[in-house]
Amino acid sequence: MRRTKQNFLNSAAICLASAVVGLTAAPAFADTIKLMGVQGDINLEGEFIKFENDIFTIRTSLGDLNIAADAVTCEGAACPQNAAQAGEITIVGSETLGTGLMPFLIEGFATEDGATIESQRNVNGYLTTEVIGDGGFGEPVGTFRVLSNSSSDAFTALQSPDVKIGMSSRRILPAEARQLRNFGAGNLIELNQEHVVAVDSLSVIVHPDNPLGTISLENLDLIFSGRITNWAEIGGPNAPIVLYSREDGSGSQAVFEERVFAQSGRVQTDAVEVVPSHEAMASAVRANPFAIGYVGSAFERGTKALDLVGSCGLSFSPNAFSAKTEEYPLQRRLYLYNRADNVDATTQEFIDYVTSDAADSVIAKSGLINLSISRVQQDRENGRIRSVLQNAVDPFEFQLARDMLLDMFEWNRLSTTFRFASGSARLDGKGLEDLGRLIDFLKVQPAGTEVSVVGFTDGDGAFGSNQGLSVVRAQQVADELLNAGGADLQNVSVGVKGYGELSPAACNDSLEGKRINRRVEVWVRQGA
Repeated sequence: MRRTKQNFLNSAAICLASAVVGLTAAPAFADTIKLMGVQGDINLEGEFIKFENDIFTIRTSLGDLNIAADAVTCEGAACPQNAAQAGEITIVGSETLGTGLMPFLIEGFATEDGATIESQRNVNGYLTTEVIGDGGFGEPVGTFRVLSNSSSDAFTALQSPDVKIGMSSRRILPAEARQLRNFGAGNLIELNQEHVVAVDSLSVIVHPDNPLGTISLENLDLIFSGRITNWAEIGGPNAPIVLYSREDGSGSQAVFEERVFAQSGRVQTDAVEVVPSHEAMASAVRANPFAIGYVGSAFERGTKALDLVGSCGLSFSPNAFSAKTEEYPLQRRLYLYNRADNVDATTQEFIDYVTSDAADSVIAKSGLINLSISRVQQDRENGRIRSVLQNAVDPFEFQLARDMLLDMFEWNRLSTTFRFASGSARLDGKGLEDLGRLIDFLKVQPAGTEVSVVGFTDGDGAFGSNQGLSVVRAQQVADELLNAGGADLQNVSVGVKGYGELSPAACNDSLEGKRINRRVEVWVRQGA
């Protein structure tokens, strides 16, 4: 997108080559290649010399020419494997991302550097978008080909070097990562190949006329496993429950079943009606007063989203803050994955854009939830105050709970939340990216701003030990924040607190709930 001087010279070479195409044929060599312009304006043959820094060098009757790879595709046995689709970015996978987000990201990517979308059409099932630059020649930037199907299809498609990016609404499975490594795609769980671009909540939806406003996770399990079949059994109308679900391979279905059936180990009943997309799900539920289903939060569209209640009585709403903190039970991360061996300049620029703050506004425009930092007043979170009091059972715990409640009235909470695996002190890739966003947020705060890094644990173990562990983990995050932030944090002071197992963010009755509770929050207030 941002053209360098070398790119300009390459563009001039392309124009010269285009002007002489057809005048003199290049000699026939065994390693002859053909370079075709993505706009159909270049048709050039020559002897392949080299491919370096996304530049083809070919020998023709006019001499050696340098051609920018992102303006052409390469045909011929001598084409480098990772240049065969240069200029064409094929993206395959999750419908949530492909339909709900990717068109906005491509448009935002073009707009960010003053490029324009020349055309957008459906070609063999692919939404194909051609982007041209803002130069006088209307230089091609690239052609994006997006196929929206399922998250599983993303990892199958990435087996081919012709596919640059996979879209998934769930994290890659270890077996899928191993298989792709064997196909030469690299290690897709590395930071430079796995990218969290947004988060989302799966909303449990019913018809707007349904009188229920909440549903327990236990009843959701019993309904979708076929144990509860009439709304009257859970306080609704005397009518059969009509179930809608997604197809096998869908990332949404995988997240829903994993979380809903986590406790019981049950499976989904065969009585569900399978729909192929979020749009179809919302449409079906909207048309049937006795239906229930689930969609990404961007696709609720005229239905009613129910609050969820955990086994311990905690209530959760599918809102942006609970999705960003990853405390809503049906929350999920939305991922892009790329192969390690076929990332050309345009693909890398696109990945850099979609993982930057510049993409936040278009992600919000899509209806999904971006990774920007939100801030809330904790004294308005009445459910949290109640849970703090409920978890204090002896004088020591009550004193700590009292201290926490007083703090909650003085400090705002940021959505930035760091989590650890059991026994681990290492931040994952998203945690490292969140650290960078937090530094960017804090460096523009007014002088005197106070930051408190606050640790929590799950409910396993002794209360006193957990409180100590929560302080240790908070200190680890504070140290990483200060080391990475340096002079950018000169306007803020950073302190550490730990409240152990007080204020659980999820029920402690499952591995997922315990993972959610092992967290470090960030609180802020304006100093005196």
